[in-house]
Amino acid sequence: MRAYLARVDAVLVQAVIAAALSFAHLHDLASAAGQDGWKAWAYPVSVDLLLVAAWKRLRSGSSRAAGWCWFVVALVASLGANVATAGLLDLADVPAWLRILVAGWPAVAFLGGTLLAHTTPATQPPESASAQLTESERAPAEPQTFSAAPETAGPPAEPEQPAPHVPAALVNHARKLADDHHARTGSPIDPDTLRARLGVAAPLADAIASRL
Repeated sequence: MRAYLARVDAVLVQAVIAAALSFAHLHDLASAAGQDGWKAWAYPVSVDLLLVAAWKRLRSGSSRAAGWCWFVVALVASLGANVATAGLLDLADVPAWLRILVAGWPAVAFLGGTLLAHTTPATQPPESASAQLTESERAPAEPQTFSAAPETAGPPAEPEQPAPHVPAALVNHARKLADDHHARTGSPIDPDTLRARLGVAAPLADAIASRL
């Protein structure tokens, strides 16, 4: 965190120094070109505002050509003032072409700022309704087919019930009852009698009778 703050502080200090020097150079050049008083102080403000407007247009991602064009114009004006005031130009005898450039700068800056600030960025056309449909919605609906159930003459057949489980001990007990019934009556025991003697359900009684 401290390293980050130190880096930010260094960047801010550097930015303030660069802005102050550029501001002063633009003021000195405008003053030498015949723009005295408050007008000399307005020139660096105009250049910096055009730089900021062009940079914002570049960051927005729209109309980048216009952004780069006006960014280069403002940068050339700032660098030109820095170089001109470095001793390469006699500020006591500024040439006429430079006086013309300085005098015409407000109109150029106004035009650039207006175009950058009030030009509506090109927007993409809204997607059509068909483009917004999902893949499932785009797929054609499959026709639904209905198969008629075969007609039957009678009621539907009931599903077969699985054979009940018959424990071996219950079969042995039923065999004893059947032997006793045969000894007393002389005839095999029938399923109804076996069911009554065992006290079980009819399906279980039938399954036991089939094993006797």
